[in-house]
Amino acid sequence: EGYPGGEMKHGPIALIDERMPSMVIAPRDHTYEKMLGNIKEIKSRKGKVIALLNQDDPQVEAQVDLTVKVPFTPSLLSPFVTVLPLQLFAYYVADFKGTDVDQPRNLAKSVTVE
Repeated sequence: EGYPGGEMKHGPIALIDERMPSMVIAPRDHTYEKMLGNIKEIKSRKGKVIALLNQDDPQVEAQVDLTVKVPFTPSLLSPFVTVLPLQLFAYYVADFKGTDVDQPRNLAKSVTVE
């Protein structure tokens, strides 16, 4: 489940342990220092961290278990660069788990005509 990095101490931190991996999006922007703090919090609870980070970021890379690297992009354009690896990650995790990505369970189509 996704949540903003600033919300971690308001509940999600309680879920962290060695069986609960976390994916952290850590581009070099105004959220960078907060993400470094979150990584330390996760690691202190023996959590595994997968980080989506800029290509040349040894500081984050040294602290996490796995990395997905993207080119440095101005913060306004960063979502366009980070969304594709995240979507592919979600797709392949679902495929690995045997989830039918084309027919999600409990999905109801609803159309309201006025």
